[in-house]
Amino acid sequence: MNDTAKPSYRIATIEGDGIGPEVTRSAMAVLKEACGGNRLDFVMVPGGVGHYQATGKVLPAETLAACRDLDAALHGAAGLPGVTYPDGTEVGNELHLQLRFQLDLYANVRPIKLLKGVRSPLRDHDATMAGGGIDYVIVRENTEGLYASRGAGVLLRGEFASDSLVVTRKGTERVARFAFELSGKRGGALRDGKRRVTVCDKANILRSYAFFRSVCDEVHREFPGIDIDYAYADAITVHLLKKPDFYDVIVAENMFGDIISDLGAATVGGMGISPSGEIGDDHALFQGAHGSAPDIAGQDLASPIAAILSGVMMLRWLADRHGDEALARDAERIERAVETVLETGEHVPTDLGGKARCSEMTEAILRALA
Repeated sequence: MNDTAKPSYRIATIEGDGIGPEVTRSAMAVLKEACGGNRLDFVMVPGGVGHYQATGKVLPAETLAACRDLDAALHGAAGLPGVTYPDGTEVGNELHLQLRFQLDLYANVRPIKLLKGVRSPLRDHDATMAGGGIDYVIVRENTEGLYASRGAGVLLRGEFASDSLVVTRKGTERVARFAFELSGKRGGALRDGKRRVTVCDKANILRSYAFFRSVCDEVHREFPGIDIDYAYADAITVHLLKKPDFYDVIVAENMFGDIISDLGAATVGGMGISPSGEIGDDHALFQGAHGSAPDIAGQDLASPIAAILSGVMMLRWLADRHGDEALARDAERIERAVETVLETGEHVPTDLGGKARCSEMTEAILRALA
Protein backbone atom coordinates (compact mmCIF):
# COMPACT_ATOMS: atom_id res chain seq x y z
CA MET A 1 0.00 0.00 0.00
CA ASN A 2 1.34 3.41 -0.96
CA ASP A 3 2.34 6.30 1.28
CA THR A 4 -0.85 8.29 1.87
CA ALA A 5 1.13 11.55 1.82
CA LYS A 6 1.52 11.26 -1.96
CA PRO A 7 -0.82 13.27 -4.23
CA SER A 8 -4.47 12.25 -4.17
CA TYR A 9 -6.87 12.03 -7.10
CA ARG A 10 -10.59 12.81 -7.12
CA ILE A 11 -12.70 10.40 -9.14
CA ALA A 12 -16.23 11.26 -10.29
CA THR A 13 -18.05 7.98 -9.63
CA ILE A 14 -21.41 7.02 -11.16
CA GLU A 15 -22.76 3.70 -9.90
CA GLY A 16 -25.54 3.66 -12.49
CA ASP A 17 -28.13 0.93 -13.00
CA GLY A 18 -28.59 -2.82 -12.56
CA ILE A 19 -25.35 -4.41 -11.41
CA GLY A 20 -23.60 -1.04 -11.65
CA PRO A 21 -23.62 -0.29 -7.91
CA GLU A 22 -22.27 -3.75 -7.02
CA VAL A 23 -19.37 -3.78 -9.44
CA THR A 24 -18.52 -0.13 -8.77
CA ARG A 25 -18.24 -0.73 -5.02
CA SER A 26 -16.07 -3.75 -5.70
CA ALA A 27 -13.74 -1.73 -7.93
CA MET A 28 -13.56 1.05 -5.35
CA ALA A 29 -12.60 -1.40 -2.60
CA VAL A 30 -9.81 -2.95 -4.67
CA LEU A 31 -8.47 0.39 -5.91
CA LYS A 32 -8.42 1.82 -2.39
CA GLU A 33 -6.61 -1.22 -1.03
CA ALA A 34 -3.97 -1.08 -3.75
CA CYS A 35 -3.37 2.66 -3.70
CA GLY A 36 -3.88 3.50 -0.04
CA GLY A 37 -7.04 4.82 1.54
CA ASN A 38 -6.34 8.52 0.97
CA ARG A 39 -4.86 8.49 -2.53
CA LEU A 40 -8.19 8.08 -4.33
CA ASP A 41 -11.23 10.15 -3.38
CA PHE A 42 -14.34 8.66 -4.98
CA VAL A 43 -16.90 11.45 -5.34
CA MET A 44 -20.29 9.82 -5.78
CA VAL A 45 -22.55 11.53 -8.35
CA PRO A 46 -25.95 10.48 -9.80
CA GLY A 47 -26.80 9.39 -13.32
CA GLY A 48 -28.38 6.66 -15.40
CA VAL A 49 -31.83 5.32 -16.11
CA GLY A 50 -32.89 5.20 -12.47
CA HIS A 51 -32.07 8.88 -12.14
CA TYR A 52 -33.90 9.59 -15.41
CA GLN A 53 -37.04 7.87 -14.12
CA ALA A 54 -36.93 9.94 -10.94
CA THR A 55 -35.98 13.32 -12.41
CA GLY A 56 -36.27 13.22 -16.21
CA LYS A 57 -32.49 13.66 -16.61
CA VAL A 58 -30.07 10.85 -17.35
CA LEU A 59 -27.01 13.08 -16.88
CA PRO A 60 -27.59 15.89 -14.36
CA ALA A 61 -25.54 19.07 -14.65
CA GLU A 62 -23.63 18.41 -11.42
CA THR A 63 -22.51 15.00 -12.70
CA LEU A 64 -21.28 16.45 -15.98
CA ALA A 65 -19.41 19.13 -14.03
CA ALA A 66 -17.79 16.52 -11.79
CA CYS A 67 -16.69 14.39 -14.75
CA ARG A 68 -15.25 17.51 -16.36
CA ASP A 69 -13.57 19.05 -13.32
CA LEU A 70 -12.25 16.07 -11.34
CA ASP A 71 -9.26 13.91 -12.27
CA ALA A 72 -11.13 11.02 -13.93
CA ALA A 73 -14.54 9.34 -14.06
CA LEU A 74 -15.53 5.78 -13.13
CA HIS A 75 -18.90 4.34 -14.18
CA GLY A 76 -20.62 1.09 -13.25
CA ALA A 77 -23.29 0.39 -15.89
CA ALA A 78 -26.30 2.10 -17.42
CA GLY A 79 -29.59 0.95 -18.88
CA LEU A 80 -32.79 -0.86 -17.97
CA PRO A 81 -34.92 -2.83 -20.45
CA GLY A 82 -38.05 -1.11 -21.69
CA VAL A 83 -36.97 2.38 -20.67
CA THR A 84 -36.86 4.20 -23.99
CA TYR A 85 -37.38 7.60 -25.55
CA PRO A 86 -40.47 8.18 -27.75
CA ASP A 87 -38.40 7.29 -30.86
CA GLY A 88 -37.70 3.82 -29.41
CA THR A 89 -34.00 4.35 -28.62
CA GLU A 90 -32.80 3.30 -25.18
CA VAL A 91 -32.35 5.88 -22.44
CA GLY A 92 -29.46 3.97 -20.86
CA ASN A 93 -27.03 4.69 -23.69
CA GLU A 94 -27.57 8.42 -23.31
CA LEU A 95 -25.40 8.77 -20.19
CA HIS A 96 -22.08 7.85 -21.74
CA LEU A 97 -23.05 9.20 -25.16
CA GLN A 98 -23.60 12.64 -23.64
CA LEU A 99 -20.33 12.38 -21.73
CA ARG A 100 -18.49 11.39 -24.92
CA PHE A 101 -19.67 14.47 -26.78
CA GLN A 102 -19.59 16.93 -23.88
CA LEU A 103 -16.07 15.91 -22.81
CA ASP A 104 -14.83 15.06 -26.32
CA LEU A 105 -13.83 11.50 -25.40
CA TYR A 106 -12.85 10.60 -28.95
CA ALA A 107 -10.93 7.35 -28.36
CA ASN A 108 -12.80 4.32 -27.04
CA VAL A 109 -10.08 1.92 -25.91
CA ARG A 110 -10.87 -1.78 -25.55
CA PRO A 111 -7.98 -4.05 -24.49
CA ILE A 112 -8.50 -7.61 -25.73
CA LYS A 113 -6.22 -9.62 -23.45
CA LEU A 114 -6.47 -13.25 -22.40
CA LEU A 115 -5.80 -13.29 -18.66
CA LYS A 116 -3.96 -16.10 -16.93
CA GLY A 117 -6.45 -18.61 -15.58
CA VAL A 118 -9.06 -17.95 -18.29
CA ARG A 119 -9.67 -20.46 -21.08
CA SER A 120 -10.22 -19.01 -24.52
CA PRO A 121 -12.82 -20.60 -26.81
CA LEU A 122 -10.12 -20.32 -29.47
CA ARG A 123 -8.33 -23.58 -28.71
CA ASP A 124 -5.24 -22.84 -30.81
CA HIS A 125 -4.66 -19.54 -29.02
CA ASP A 126 -5.45 -20.55 -25.47
CA ALA A 127 -2.79 -19.35 -23.05
CA THR A 128 -2.39 -22.91 -21.76
CA MET A 129 -1.06 -23.90 -25.20
CA ALA A 130 2.59 -23.39 -26.10
CA GLY A 131 2.93 -20.10 -27.93
CA GLY A 132 -0.69 -19.22 -27.20
CA GLY A 133 -2.17 -16.01 -25.97
CA ILE A 134 -4.24 -13.03 -27.12
CA ASP A 135 -3.19 -9.44 -26.43
CA TYR A 136 -4.21 -6.53 -28.67
CA VAL A 137 -6.15 -3.28 -28.34
CA ILE A 138 -9.08 -1.95 -30.36
CA VAL A 139 -9.24 1.85 -30.62
CA ARG A 140 -12.69 2.91 -31.75
CA GLU A 141 -13.40 6.43 -32.96
CA ASN A 142 -15.94 7.51 -30.38
CA THR A 143 -17.63 10.75 -31.48
CA GLU A 144 -18.31 10.38 -35.22
CA GLY A 145 -19.16 7.55 -37.58
CA LEU A 146 -22.66 6.19 -37.86
CA TYR A 147 -23.48 6.88 -34.20
CA ALA A 148 -23.08 10.63 -34.74
CA SER A 149 -26.61 10.48 -36.20
CA ARG A 150 -28.20 9.48 -32.91
CA GLY A 151 -31.22 11.73 -32.44
CA ALA A 152 -30.77 13.30 -35.87
CA GLY A 153 -31.83 10.57 -38.28
CA VAL A 154 -34.92 10.77 -40.48
CA LEU A 155 -38.07 8.71 -40.03
CA LEU A 156 -40.57 9.62 -42.75
CA ARG A 157 -44.24 8.65 -42.32
CA GLY A 158 -43.36 5.20 -41.04
CA GLU A 159 -42.08 4.24 -44.49
CA PHE A 160 -38.50 5.47 -44.72
CA ALA A 161 -35.63 5.85 -42.23
CA SER A 162 -32.06 7.01 -42.69
CA ASP A 163 -29.00 7.88 -40.62
CA SER A 164 -25.85 9.58 -41.88
CA LEU A 165 -22.28 8.28 -41.51
CA VAL A 166 -19.98 11.12 -40.48
CA VAL A 167 -16.19 10.99 -40.99
CA THR A 168 -14.09 14.14 -40.63
CA ARG A 169 -10.40 14.76 -41.17
CA LYS A 170 -9.94 16.10 -37.63
CA GLY A 171 -11.75 13.18 -36.01
CA THR A 172 -9.87 10.56 -38.02
CA GLU A 173 -6.46 12.21 -37.62
CA ARG A 174 -6.64 12.35 -33.86
CA VAL A 175 -7.92 8.81 -33.32
CA ALA A 176 -5.36 7.45 -35.79
CA ARG A 177 -2.58 9.35 -34.02
CA PHE A 178 -3.85 7.97 -30.69
CA ALA A 179 -3.65 4.43 -32.13
CA PHE A 180 -0.12 4.85 -33.49
CA GLU A 181 1.10 6.41 -30.24
CA LEU A 182 -0.46 3.53 -28.30
CA SER A 183 1.27 0.98 -30.52
CA GLY A 184 4.56 2.74 -29.83
CA LYS A 185 4.09 2.13 -26.10
CA ARG A 186 3.32 -1.58 -26.48
CA GLY A 187 5.60 -4.52 -27.15
CA GLY A 188 4.16 -5.39 -30.55
CA ALA A 189 1.99 -8.25 -31.76
CA LEU A 190 2.42 -11.63 -30.06
CA ARG A 191 3.02 -13.41 -33.37
CA ASP A 192 6.03 -11.46 -34.61
CA GLY A 193 6.75 -8.69 -32.09
CA LYS A 194 5.99 -5.99 -34.68
CA ARG A 195 4.35 -2.76 -33.69
CA ARG A 196 1.42 -2.52 -36.07
CA VAL A 197 -1.78 -0.51 -36.50
CA THR A 198 -4.54 -2.23 -38.47
CA VAL A 199 -7.12 0.05 -40.09
CA CYS A 200 -10.55 -1.60 -40.05
CA ASP A 201 -12.96 -0.17 -42.65
CA LYS A 202 -15.02 -0.82 -45.79
CA ALA A 203 -12.87 1.31 -48.07
CA ASN A 204 -13.76 -0.93 -51.02
CA ILE A 205 -17.45 0.05 -50.82
CA LEU A 206 -17.99 3.51 -49.31
CA ARG A 207 -16.19 6.80 -49.89
CA SER A 208 -16.43 7.67 -46.20
CA TYR A 209 -14.35 4.63 -45.28
CA ALA A 210 -11.92 5.18 -48.15
CA PHE A 211 -11.40 8.68 -46.74
CA PHE A 212 -10.92 7.22 -43.23
CA ARG A 213 -8.21 4.93 -44.60
CA SER A 214 -6.47 7.68 -46.56
CA VAL A 215 -6.26 9.92 -43.48
CA CYS A 216 -4.84 7.02 -41.45
CA ASP A 217 -2.22 6.61 -44.20
CA GLU A 218 -1.28 10.27 -43.86
CA VAL A 219 -0.90 10.00 -40.08
CA HIS A 220 1.19 6.85 -40.47
CA ARG A 221 3.93 8.92 -42.12
CA GLU A 222 4.58 10.47 -38.70
CA PHE A 223 5.37 7.00 -37.28
CA PRO A 224 7.95 5.30 -39.54
CA GLY A 225 8.79 2.68 -36.90
CA ILE A 226 5.26 1.29 -36.85
CA ASP A 227 3.72 -0.88 -39.57
CA ILE A 228 0.30 -0.18 -41.05
CA ASP A 229 -2.11 -2.92 -42.04
CA TYR A 230 -5.66 -2.95 -43.45
CA ALA A 231 -8.67 -5.19 -42.96
CA TYR A 232 -12.24 -4.89 -44.17
CA ALA A 233 -14.76 -5.00 -41.35
CA ASP A 234 -16.31 -8.27 -42.51
CA ALA A 235 -12.95 -9.99 -43.06
CA ILE A 236 -11.54 -8.95 -39.68
CA THR A 237 -14.29 -10.88 -37.89
CA VAL A 238 -12.69 -14.00 -39.37
CA HIS A 239 -9.12 -12.86 -38.69
CA LEU A 240 -9.83 -12.15 -35.00
CA LEU A 241 -10.81 -15.81 -34.66
CA LYS A 242 -8.13 -17.34 -36.87
CA LYS A 243 -5.07 -15.20 -36.11
CA PRO A 244 -5.66 -12.93 -33.09
CA ASP A 245 -1.94 -13.03 -32.28
CA PHE A 246 -1.24 -11.04 -35.47
CA TYR A 247 -2.83 -7.89 -34.06
CA ASP A 248 -1.28 -5.14 -31.98
CA VAL A 249 -3.60 -2.10 -32.26
CA ILE A 250 -6.73 -1.89 -34.43
CA VAL A 251 -8.34 1.46 -35.25
CA ALA A 252 -11.90 1.62 -36.55
CA GLU A 253 -14.90 3.85 -37.18
CA ASN A 254 -17.42 4.05 -34.36
CA MET A 255 -19.91 1.31 -35.29
CA PHE A 256 -17.36 -1.14 -36.69
CA GLY A 257 -15.23 -0.68 -33.58
CA ASP A 258 -18.25 -1.31 -31.40
CA ILE A 259 -18.99 -4.61 -33.14
CA ILE A 260 -15.50 -6.06 -33.37
CA SER A 261 -14.61 -5.14 -29.78
CA ASP A 262 -17.48 -7.30 -28.49
CA LEU A 263 -16.31 -10.13 -30.73
CA GLY A 264 -12.80 -9.73 -29.38
CA ALA A 265 -14.11 -9.77 -25.81
CA ALA A 266 -15.80 -13.12 -26.46
CA THR A 267 -12.46 -14.65 -27.46
CA VAL A 268 -10.90 -13.79 -24.09
CA GLY A 269 -13.73 -14.83 -21.78
CA GLY A 270 -16.61 -12.45 -22.35
CA MET A 271 -17.91 -9.02 -21.44
CA GLY A 272 -17.82 -9.65 -17.71
CA ILE A 273 -14.03 -9.49 -17.63
CA SER A 274 -13.53 -6.88 -20.37
CA PRO A 275 -12.60 -3.32 -19.40
CA SER A 276 -12.92 -0.14 -21.44
CA GLY A 277 -11.83 3.46 -21.37
CA GLU A 278 -13.22 6.48 -23.22
CA ILE A 279 -10.38 8.94 -23.52
CA GLY A 280 -9.90 12.47 -24.80
CA ASP A 281 -7.11 14.99 -24.60
CA ASP A 282 -8.19 16.30 -21.19
CA HIS A 283 -10.76 13.88 -19.74
CA ALA A 284 -11.43 10.14 -19.46
CA LEU A 285 -14.24 7.81 -18.40
CA PHE A 286 -13.70 4.17 -17.44
CA GLN A 287 -16.29 1.38 -17.18
CA GLY A 288 -16.69 -2.33 -17.76
CA ALA A 289 -17.66 -3.23 -21.31
CA HIS A 290 -20.70 -5.18 -20.06
CA GLY A 291 -24.24 -3.91 -19.66
CA SER A 292 -26.35 -3.45 -16.54
CA ALA A 293 -27.60 -7.11 -16.43
CA PRO A 294 -30.80 -6.25 -14.52
CA ASP A 295 -31.79 -9.93 -14.37
CA ILE A 296 -29.06 -10.55 -11.76
CA ALA A 297 -28.91 -7.12 -10.16
CA GLY A 298 -28.86 -7.09 -6.39
CA GLN A 299 -28.19 -10.83 -6.16
CA ASP A 300 -24.40 -10.66 -5.66
CA LEU A 301 -23.93 -12.68 -8.86
CA ALA A 302 -22.17 -10.16 -11.11
CA SER A 303 -18.50 -10.46 -11.98
CA PRO A 304 -16.60 -7.40 -10.73
CA ILE A 305 -13.55 -8.11 -12.88
CA ALA A 306 -14.42 -5.81 -15.80
CA ALA A 307 -15.02 -2.91 -13.42
CA ILE A 308 -11.80 -3.64 -11.51
CA LEU A 309 -9.73 -3.84 -14.70
CA SER A 310 -11.35 -0.63 -15.93
CA GLY A 311 -10.05 0.86 -12.69
CA VAL A 312 -6.61 -0.47 -13.65
CA MET A 313 -6.90 1.37 -16.96
CA MET A 314 -7.86 4.51 -15.05
CA LEU A 315 -4.80 4.24 -12.79
CA ARG A 316 -2.51 3.85 -15.80
CA TRP A 317 -4.08 6.85 -17.54
CA LEU A 318 -3.64 8.95 -14.40
CA ALA A 319 -0.08 7.69 -14.00
CA ASP A 320 0.80 8.71 -17.56
CA ARG A 321 -0.94 12.05 -17.22
CA HIS A 322 0.70 12.99 -13.91
CA GLY A 323 3.99 11.12 -14.14
CA ASP A 324 2.99 9.04 -11.12
CA GLU A 325 5.06 5.85 -11.29
CA ALA A 326 3.66 4.59 -7.99
CA LEU A 327 0.15 4.62 -9.46
CA ALA A 328 1.37 2.60 -12.45
CA ARG A 329 2.86 0.03 -10.05
CA ASP A 330 -0.45 -0.16 -8.19
CA ALA A 331 -2.22 -0.86 -11.46
CA GLU A 332 0.20 -3.69 -12.20
CA ARG A 333 -0.34 -5.16 -8.71
CA ILE A 334 -4.12 -5.21 -9.19
CA GLU A 335 -3.88 -6.93 -12.57
CA ARG A 336 -1.53 -9.55 -11.11
CA ALA A 337 -3.91 -10.09 -8.18
CA VAL A 338 -6.85 -10.66 -10.55
CA GLU A 339 -4.85 -13.19 -12.55
CA THR A 340 -3.64 -14.90 -9.36
CA VAL A 341 -7.23 -15.44 -8.23
CA LEU A 342 -8.32 -16.73 -11.64
CA GLU A 343 -5.30 -19.05 -11.92
CA THR A 344 -5.95 -20.78 -8.62
CA GLY A 345 -9.44 -21.77 -9.78
CA GLU A 346 -10.81 -21.50 -6.24
CA HIS A 347 -12.89 -18.45 -7.12
CA VAL A 348 -14.39 -18.32 -10.61
CA PRO A 349 -17.15 -15.82 -11.45
CA THR A 350 -20.48 -17.10 -12.69
CA ASP A 351 -20.02 -15.72 -16.22
CA LEU A 352 -16.92 -17.93 -16.59
CA GLY A 353 -18.80 -21.02 -15.42
CA GLY A 354 -18.00 -20.80 -11.70
CA LYS A 355 -20.06 -20.09 -8.61
CA ALA A 356 -18.17 -17.27 -6.92
CA ARG A 357 -20.30 -14.30 -5.98
CA CYS A 358 -19.33 -10.70 -6.61
CA SER A 359 -18.45 -10.23 -2.95
CA GLU A 360 -16.40 -13.46 -2.89
CA MET A 361 -14.41 -12.44 -5.99
CA THR A 362 -13.76 -9.05 -4.43
CA GLU A 363 -12.53 -10.53 -1.15
CA ALA A 364 -10.31 -13.03 -2.97
CA ILE A 365 -8.70 -10.24 -5.03
CA LEU A 366 -8.20 -8.16 -1.87
CA ARG A 367 -6.45 -11.11 -0.21
CA ALA A 368 -4.24 -11.60 -3.27
CA LEU A 369 -3.28 -7.93 -3.08
CA ALA A 370 -2.37 -8.26 0.58
